[in-house]
Amino acid sequence: MAMTSRERIKKALDHQEPDRVPFDLGGTFASTVVLGAYQRLAEYLGVDDPEPVFMRLTSQTVFLHEKVLEKLGIDTRCLSLGAPDGSPEREDATGTMIDEWGVGRRKPASSLYYDLSYSPLAGSITPKDLERHPWPDPDDPGRYRGLEERARYLHEETDYAVILNLPLGMVHQAQFLRGFEDWFVDLLLDPGLAGDLMDRVNEVNKRIVANALDICGQYVDVVMYADDVATQNGPMFANETYRELIKPREKELFDLIKEKSNAKILYHCCGSVVHLLDDFIDIGVDVITPVQVSAKGMDTKWLKANYRGRLSFWGGVDTHWVLPRGTPADVKAETKRRLEDLMPGGGYVLNSVHNIQPDVPPENIVAMFEAGLEYGYY
Repeated sequence: MAMTSRERIKKALDHQEPDRVPFDLGGTFASTVVLGAYQRLAEYLGVDDPEPVFMRLTSQTVFLHEKVLEKLGIDTRCLSLGAPDGSPEREDATGTMIDEWGVGRRKPASSLYYDLSYSPLAGSITPKDLERHPWPDPDDPGRYRGLEERARYLHEETDYAVILNLPLGMVHQAQFLRGFEDWFVDLLLDPGLAGDLMDRVNEVNKRIVANALDICGQYVDVVMYADDVATQNGPMFANETYRELIKPREKELFDLIKEKSNAKILYHCCGSVVHLLDDFIDIGVDVITPVQVSAKGMDTKWLKANYRGRLSFWGGVDTHWVLPRGTPADVKAETKRRLEDLMPGGGYVLNSVHNIQPDVPPENIVAMFEAGLEYGYY
């Protein structure tokens, strides 16, 4: 008997086998499609969506039209916070996009994306500079306008799994505020300052999380938190640094999610995270994404063998080589491999590794989900 999408996701994330592996595309800002690829996909599927809405302008990711999601059999739906009324993203006279944190980004003529160009807390600073910085207002009503209505609609009027997308995590946000070089130097030479900066980011984010979940926590099935604490080849910093400076602060936020909802925590972290998976489990993470299979040690067969029943996996279909460069047959073979590795016993949601980029042909996106229907039934 076929399950509803919500039943399918919940069963899989409870480490039980649903009728088939659930599908995600567009459920989070890190598992959707970049503008150019999306426009070709919509056209390929015969969906008229002439003016797609950006999820995030800087990454060129978009919300997917409902008809696209239906045609692909997607089991998730995105629930996002709104832009603040008091300090929305703006473009200055130089063409730099300034966000509510004061971070600046510019889009080079040769690039598809906006790159970090200005960090307001870079250079020699003291704790007083942190006090003086104009921090975002977590209570700004623009963030929550329409949130309850959208969440209630998705929960009561559809049977899709609802994913609440949280603001960007404290590591990345602190890196953008301080500048990457200064932030890494702080970790070694002034960990007190690094911790103070992350605390201030985390306090803003915790207040946003509390406000949002007070509004819609009863309607949410998954909460997505995104931060990067690894690189392609291994740790971004020493494991001890993660455990001393970052892990306790992440736990504060994850404890708050657990307190205010029954949602599963989906942790988005790119790169080789094998060295931190037990730490993630320890602080309440239920699922990891994107399962970057091109990164060192991220072998899906090994991951499943070592974490079956303790951690779920979301993603895993290679966007580095196979999706952009392979044929539809190659994509189906890649998807079949990931399904064979990750679907036994539940605990797997089919999706690509991170956002689908502009060089991915629509035929390959469709082939991924066709393979899910062909090989993903239990």
